[in-house]
Amino acid sequence: MPTALGELDLLGMHLSGYGLPGSSAVAYGIACMELEAGDSALRSFCSVQGSLAMFAIWKWGSEEQKEKWLPGLAAGTEIGCFGLTEPDSGSDPASMKTRAVRDGDGWILNGSKMWITSGSLADVAVVWAATDDGVQGFLVESGMEGFSAPEMHGKLSLRASVTSELILEDVRVPDENRLPEVQSLKGPLSCLNEARYGIVWGVVGAARSCYEAALEYAMTREQFGAPIASFQLTQEKLVEMATKVQQGYLLALQLGRLKDEERITPAQVSMGKRANARMAREVSSTARTILGGNGVTLEYPVMRHMNNLESVYTYEGTDEIHTLSVGMALTGIPAFAPPAGDR
Repeated sequence: MPTALGELDLLGMHLSGYGLPGSSAVAYGIACMELEAGDSALRSFCSVQGSLAMFAIWKWGSEEQKEKWLPGLAAGTEIGCFGLTEPDSGSDPASMKTRAVRDGDGWILNGSKMWITSGSLADVAVVWAATDDGVQGFLVESGMEGFSAPEMHGKLSLRASVTSELILEDVRVPDENRLPEVQSLKGPLSCLNEARYGIVWGVVGAARSCYEAALEYAMTREQFGAPIASFQLTQEKLVEMATKVQQGYLLALQLGRLKDEERITPAQVSMGKRANARMAREVSSTARTILGGNGVTLEYPVMRHMNNLESVYTYEGTDEIHTLSVGMALTGIPAFAPPAGDR
């Protein structure tokens, strides 16, 4: 039976063919915004399912892989995850240690991945590994010998999301499970660009939720015989928050229109993710000050959004990495490593 998210056509909704909805980029963005207004973990689940696991198969997989996996992933009857980040390889995926070695008509995979959304739930993991022919993607199925996905505990952010480690110990994967259409970092980076686009929209929803909670609270909370919304300093905060949320929405909308016209660039997505994640972080913090002590309770959504946004601010490329990506686009000079003399 399809899941509720599958019945709403939210999983891989921007992809076409194989029974997928083929929605516009703007429609997908609006869905991400509304999901994250509820909780970042919900948008993150949909993003990992559709923009990482499904997109990797849709873009780089064989026809057989697409027909096997995409319908079930779209319905939510099967779960996917995406394994790129490693314990010692976050912002520098080229330094990954997970390796795949040819073994007859298959491959032997060894390594580990960290911070993997849905890893413990997944029926299939898209695992990226270094090979003699470049970085390649492999569809590692749950139950394969040597493959495990222990859940990570103790998180104070994205608590509604299952986050796992992926451990690969001499996992034998048949060649038919290798994504045949890419043999470089272009593969995983193209998927990350899709997920980052969803974040550009998603964080607007989280910020809007915080602003709305602060506005409602300010209108009803009385101090000195009047609602705090009547005080000039509170109104200034509300105006700043409303302006920032609207600016973030308009930025996301423009990027969505560019994406629908197939004119968007990775640097533009980086700029959008950087700007809107910063915006949402600032709005949630300001909203918390309006709610005072009530802002740290679960009675209101603000502190929950604040904690979630700390993860969103970092994942799918840190603020620093996106700064350097945009800087490289502006100057033509990559600055991702220190000068040789400083190493």
